[in-house]
Amino acid sequence: MALKLADFKEQIHNDWCPGCGDFGILSALQSALAELELEPHQVVIFSGIGCSGKLPHFVKAYGIHTLHGRPLPYALGAKLGNPSLEVIAVSGDGDGLGIGVSHFIHAGRRNVDITYIVHDNGVYGLTKGQASPTLKLGVKTKAMPEPNINEAVNPIFLALSAGVTFIARGYAYDIRHLKDILVKAISHKGFAFVDVLQPCPTYNDVNTKAFYSGEDRLDPLTKKPRPRVYRLEDFGHDPVVRAGMTREQVMTKIYKAIELSLEWGEHIPIGVFYQNETVPTYEQRLEQRLPTYLSNPPAKQKISTQEGFSATDLSEILEEMSV
Repeated sequence: MALKLADFKEQIHNDWCPGCGDFGILSALQSALAELELEPHQVVIFSGIGCSGKLPHFVKAYGIHTLHGRPLPYALGAKLGNPSLEVIAVSGDGDGLGIGVSHFIHAGRRNVDITYIVHDNGVYGLTKGQASPTLKLGVKTKAMPEPNINEAVNPIFLALSAGVTFIARGYAYDIRHLKDILVKAISHKGFAFVDVLQPCPTYNDVNTKAFYSGEDRLDPLTKKPRPRVYRLEDFGHDPVVRAGMTREQVMTKIYKAIELSLEWGEHIPIGVFYQNETVPTYEQRLEQRLPTYLSNPPAKQKISTQEGFSATDLSEILEEMSV
């Protein structure tokens, strides 16, 4: 029997602010898991601290609410301990691209087969609207006494430089498109990163729904909105690196993704910027050193006897260490 979005819904009160983009991300993720026909017990979701950190509470799957900026190391540990799990990590832009940014960089170069979703609204929503690392220089939201004094982090550019093998951006109010992106991200063999533009109606009065949809700038002739957000696939963008491509061809894909990542203002692209499955995953590299790794990972290994004693014989190691 086919799974439905409802199969991943929890009966827990959701206290996100009305109109928050988090609702769209939650719905898109639940729909993606159902479309992929993943049973709830196959999925584990890790989150950090912030409004985004509550997401695992609302998805019927295994969920772990971790520390500020730390969902990635927990997620990596779970995946390496039990490679059969579908592991998803969730952060806010402050959580994941502030205190947690070093984990993001190293996760990118390792290429562990997990999915990482960042709720990107430009502010620290849970702590009352301070500028997050993705808020542009000089922007002043209603919660800030002065304009932002820092240059912004570019999540797409950062992911490319870290070696992430699947890089995409979605928009929280385009749920169907975001669902399609998440299906591709979860299906990707390697580390998949999805930056989601997510309006915060409470604290960010600059990057609003009206800003992204173009409702704040009507066409003078038709009086219709001129959307800033556009889908890359509608303009023929091909993000995929294929086996047999030359280094030059691969670099052309990367340069194009960099160019697109710099678009912001009149035009803001969403969709898959870059995808490369020709890079071995961390699990595949481990298997080359430990041939039984995937068939007998740590989660399946016996660590104690029925009597509670260690199942590992350390006597030879202790003998070598004795002086």
